[in-house]
Amino acid sequence: MINDTLLSFTAGRDMWSTVAANDVPSAKMADGPMGIASGRVDERDVSILTPSGIALAASWDRALAGVVGALVGGEAKRKGVDMVLAPNLNLARSPNAGRVFEMFGEDPLLAGTLGVAWSRGLQSRRVGSIAKHLVCNDSETQRDRYDAIVDETTLREIYLLPFEMVARAGCAGILTAYNRVNGDYCAQNAPVLTDILRHEWRYGGFTVSDWFGTHAGAESLNAGLDLEMPGPARFMGTKLRDAAADGTVGVNRVEEAVDRIQIAARTWAGGDAGDEPGDRDTILAQAAAAGFTLLRNDGDLLPVAPGSVRQLAVIGPNALAPCFQGGTFAKIALRPDAILPIEALRARFGVETIVFAPGCPPSPRLPAMPALPARDLGDGCDVGMTVDYFGGHDFSASLLGSETRNTNSLTWFHGMHDLGAFDRNGGIRASGRIMPTVTGMHRLHIGGTGSVRLVVDGRQVFAAEREIPASDVMGALKSGDSDHVEVLLEAGIPVLIEAELRYTPARAHGLWFGLGVPNDAATLLAEAEAIARGADAVLLLVGETADAGVESKDRDTTAIPLDQQELAARVIAANPRTIVAVNVGHAFDTRFATDAAALLAVWYPGEAFGPALAAVVAGDLEPSGRLPVALAASEDQYPALHATPDADDRLPYAEGIGIGYRGMITAGIRPAFAFGEGLGYGRFTYVAATATTRSDHCVDLAVTVRNDGSRDSAAVVQAYRADGPLAGFAKQVVAAGSTVDIHLVVNPIALRRWSGNRWVFASGPTTLRIGGSSLDLPLSATVAFD
Repeated sequence: MINDTLLSFTAGRDMWSTVAANDVPSAKMADGPMGIASGRVDERDVSILTPSGIALAASWDRALAGVVGALVGGEAKRKGVDMVLAPNLNLARSPNAGRVFEMFGEDPLLAGTLGVAWSRGLQSRRVGSIAKHLVCNDSETQRDRYDAIVDETTLREIYLLPFEMVARAGCAGILTAYNRVNGDYCAQNAPVLTDILRHEWRYGGFTVSDWFGTHAGAESLNAGLDLEMPGPARFMGTKLRDAAADGTVGVNRVEEAVDRIQIAARTWAGGDAGDEPGDRDTILAQAAAAGFTLLRNDGDLLPVAPGSVRQLAVIGPNALAPCFQGGTFAKIALRPDAILPIEALRARFGVETIVFAPGCPPSPRLPAMPALPARDLGDGCDVGMTVDYFGGHDFSASLLGSETRNTNSLTWFHGMHDLGAFDRNGGIRASGRIMPTVTGMHRLHIGGTGSVRLVVDGRQVFAAEREIPASDVMGALKSGDSDHVEVLLEAGIPVLIEAELRYTPARAHGLWFGLGVPNDAATLLAEAEAIARGADAVLLLVGETADAGVESKDRDTTAIPLDQQELAARVIAANPRTIVAVNVGHAFDTRFATDAAALLAVWYPGEAFGPALAAVVAGDLEPSGRLPVALAASEDQYPALHATPDADDRLPYAEGIGIGYRGMITAGIRPAFAFGEGLGYGRFTYVAATATTRSDHCVDLAVTVRNDGSRDSAAVVQAYRADGPLAGFAKQVVAAGSTVDIHLVVNPIALRRWSGNRWVFASGPTTLRIGGSSLDLPLSATVAFD
């Protein structure tokens, strides 16, 4: 007999926690590839913000990944979080995929190696790591229903490999994806969850659905899903009572799932995190710089020693409005004192040396609302919007409460902000006064999960009905889809803006709004050109905003915005001694910067963006990153540029194992910059390589490297199979002018192939090619396997 207490463990207690009973504590989870995300999606819940996955992948530094994971683990314990939904082990199959910034690049071995290091670092602080999203959630368009059609070889050699590595390393749990794979939803995909995960990998941790990603109860449990999230249960938990009674769900399977959940709760709930791995600010700045990837440095323009230039022009929208991170539910509430790039550069070089011009405004999907003085709540005025909550659609008679919020994107789940469950009609109004700084047509944006309305000084200027897709509630809330209206505002005349939402019963709700301010594009460009022309050197910071990378939406181009391309062309023409820093979270089109003296990919570097950039430009830190993705010379070179399902929701992985750089190698395509490429501040010569086999079939490589440069620099030695894929890597600082042997290990997992429904490991003579990128491999070494 299966009782309700036992069944209840197979679903969450609430939005973020597991069920507790007797001697089994409740374990609290949180999203967290880049820090500890607010469980109530609140900008006031400030947390540490580390470099994003692609930025950390660009470091090619497993030790650093472990330190960053440990830093996040300490933050989790301080916030009462026991398990973290991270790392993201999906792969950058398409450069336009919406969440590429969270991923460890396009190579499964690189992703798995760094994923293991990050996960172990997190768990060293007594915080459980829940790897996600199993499997093939590599893009966002129709993620809640697309069916990834993947052949067995591709699935195993590419997309499952990072999960296999982290599972075998002992991560606490694995989270299933929203999508389907070869016909079955991932939360009820028995071939993956049971046949592979349990029987082949012998994985002993628990499995958990992505939030609202369960479609059935008995089918999911029997397929191998242990825990449905969030709670209260929709399909599992006590909703399995009838299936248990009629034998559809067996007692052994229920007990197995419950045992795993209870072991996780007992292992990770509570406890002390131990000592910090070091100073937070220092680690984060070093981690950001380690991922900065220097792709061109003509004339050794970088570094720019303070005092060596009379005037350094800093130009570009991202100098003042940088993109620290992406815009998913894992978005971190950034510390309010985070140092902007322009502030850090002024502090390092001196305000008399730095001249600044934005050149053009940022290009967000949803513009920010200016800092607003909220309506007086009785204690003076706070910065932000007054948010009023109503128990019905009549705002004149049903006020439940009010608070001040300093954000333009509001999200609520049941039980949050004392709203209770969303099982009845209700409403939300965000209001505040703004003081326009220019006269002209301003664009007001609004979006939400119901009937939305915009009111300016008591006059309705827009109203529309919007509905949230029931199948992808989490993605819809973060998509940023909005309507807009043009409104004439006058400089110096304050206006009251009110954004309203009237909702009907649903699992979650959101309201978002923004204000686009008119600008004189010609004047901004002219100012940028003028200061570029008069400077000794230029640092041009371009890129995107946080809502360029969101859930449930992919991009349509790898290019930076057109106005930034024009800005770059004008600035570089005015001063060829231009360093272009590209602040994006994915592979990008580099053609706009062809004539720039230096090109630096800074990715999404986290809260230490400003200090790290200033230190790298000044030469205090080295940009020691290498590309975790190939950068194509043109978009048609990417094996999978777009990831749009067909009319039947099928998403064929037609390129097979030819993901990213592998496909380019097979097709004989030379990208603009190769996978693994990067300069740093050294100059390396690869002198010799020797290889020996071990009894465990690992290969020990000793690679002799000489740093011909004048600065100490980090070498990233890379070994590849003769047919192209990465087989191993190691990163080590080499002193200027010195020659060292760098040792790396090639694991058998990197040399195996799936063939004939089984793994075939390397045998006979096997050649490894060694060098500084996937296309710069001057050395080779051959070993023989019995």
